[in-house]
Amino acid sequence: MSTLTFPQRALNTLISALGLVVFTFLDLLDFLLCYVYRFLDELLEKSPSRCYCGERNGEEGSLDEEISETLHERENIFRGKFSLGLRRDHKVKGGHGFKHGRWSDCCCESCISWQRKGEEKLHVVTNLPNQGTNGYENETSENVIFIHGFLSSSSFWAQTVFPQSTQRNFKLFAVDLLGFGRSPKPADCLYKLEDHTGMIVKSVIESYQLESFHLVAHSMGCIIALNLAARYPDRVKSITLLAPPYCPSNGENASHNALNKLAEKKIWPPLAFGSAIMSWYEHVGRTVCLAFCRNHLIWERIVKLLTGKRGLHFFVTDMTKHTHHSAWHTMHNVICGGAKTQDKNLEIIKKAGISLKIIHGDKDQVVPTECSYNMKSSVPHAELQIMNGHDHNSTIVGRKKEFTRELEEFWLYASMSYVTREQ
Repeated sequence: MSTLTFPQRALNTLISALGLVVFTFLDLLDFLLCYVYRFLDELLEKSPSRCYCGERNGEEGSLDEEISETLHERENIFRGKFSLGLRRDHKVKGGHGFKHGRWSDCCCESCISWQRKGEEKLHVVTNLPNQGTNGYENETSENVIFIHGFLSSSSFWAQTVFPQSTQRNFKLFAVDLLGFGRSPKPADCLYKLEDHTGMIVKSVIESYQLESFHLVAHSMGCIIALNLAARYPDRVKSITLLAPPYCPSNGENASHNALNKLAEKKIWPPLAFGSAIMSWYEHVGRTVCLAFCRNHLIWERIVKLLTGKRGLHFFVTDMTKHTHHSAWHTMHNVICGGAKTQDKNLEIIKKAGISLKIIHGDKDQVVPTECSYNMKSSVPHAELQIMNGHDHNSTIVGRKKEFTRELEEFWLYASMSYVTREQ
């Protein structure tokens, strides 16, 4: 029997009814914006990229299963019932040839700096305390790769954990994922799970010749970390996951289940509403990016004037350091599409006996704690820490020093376990 009071039930009913109206309006708005952007793209671009409003074609059906079904199969009550006579099928491009940005992307120095680099690698922030003037490093040093979450960058780690690390034998590497921060943002990339993983391999593991390493990841980065660990189970000493968006891979609807669980259509709380808009509505989301990401320098100046501060918190600046194309495809092909591979990756990690620690705040409104409990069930030897009173970010940002000490202790313990595994 429900424990909700009558006022609570009435409020929930009102919110549900309001949500139905709001999302019906957004369905219509996205449907109309589709044709607006088709016209503008044809007018302003030589080779315009196509949207995902049409059905999957035969070419896409032959591509690997890393491409999420949610790109095309998002319910919209107007799509398929009405047509404005501008039908155009989506053209899929595999891999990434590092095509430059679109007219709706920002072209400031920070956003396009990757285009002038000779090598197509990720932006990597390092903390290498053992690297002396002679170029030699301590052979017993521990390598740690940090992977940020959605709409974030290496700053998430470089401004929290890096300054707190006092151990002289830890070499820390934080990447800007493909499509985010100062890393390349190719306009002809599908931003699949393997694209992200491959760029970390190329930019960190191969570039710095890492024979073994620890992995630390937050939110969406956890999916990439698991995929990386499954590729190199003999090299990974430990994995620390914070708020992992884990959805079981069982069944044919793994991608849709992930979308409905992590970006459910609801108007409350506000974070959930924002996630729903940016995940379900391709053209509404592009409009948001056009307004804020393309003009992020203007918004940053406004925020500085209003707050009287000369510098902004990295949370503010990181929110706009991406293109709509990179964020949209990463959301669907990593967070949703990645759900199809998570159980397989966890099975490899379980068999390899890799030390795994899961941390989740019980006040997290972005990723439900159910995800961490389910992951613990899949990997019984994993250590699960549910933190009371903490949300999606405060498990780290609100306790930088304490969190860093806990990490270092876990790395040292895992390193000893790794030696045992190798024997």
